[in-house]
Amino acid sequence: MSEGNGSGPSVVGVDGSASSKRALRWAARQAELTEAVLRAVLAWQLPSGYGMPADFSDTDFAGQARRVLEDSTAEALGGHPGVEVVLKVVQGHPAPVLVEEAEGADLLVVGSHGRGAFTGMLLGSVSGHCVHHAPCPVLVVREPRS
Repeated sequence: MSEGNGSGPSVVGVDGSASSKRALRWAARQAELTEAVLRAVLAWQLPSGYGMPADFSDTDFAGQARRVLEDSTAEALGGHPGVEVVLKVVQGHPAPVLVEEAEGADLLVVGSHGRGAFTGMLLGSVSGHCVHHAPCPVLVVREPRS
């Protein structure tokens, strides 16, 4: 699948967190430099139940996810990002969704949530899964050192 200047898109995982907005800004700048389309992807899942059935029939999880993606993109990139941005909301666990979305992409960008001195040195489960399984190069945008 060819997009942008004949190369594949850049894909970025977004979840509304500060680290994903940092990843979004980095990916947008890279997409601008390479004249690639930027595909911002947010994956969502139904809340897990703990033995009690729950009625989610009047909850629009996909719509809420779309709003988080739109708000995050607007906050991170402003009104004029300088690059074509395609927003995509997918139901599923973020790790396999991002790996699948990276098919045909030139780059996958994900944020990494820092968790303190020791655990901050480790990759999170989503970023680790992407690094090991994505079909393209993966860039993990780390939290700044405090």
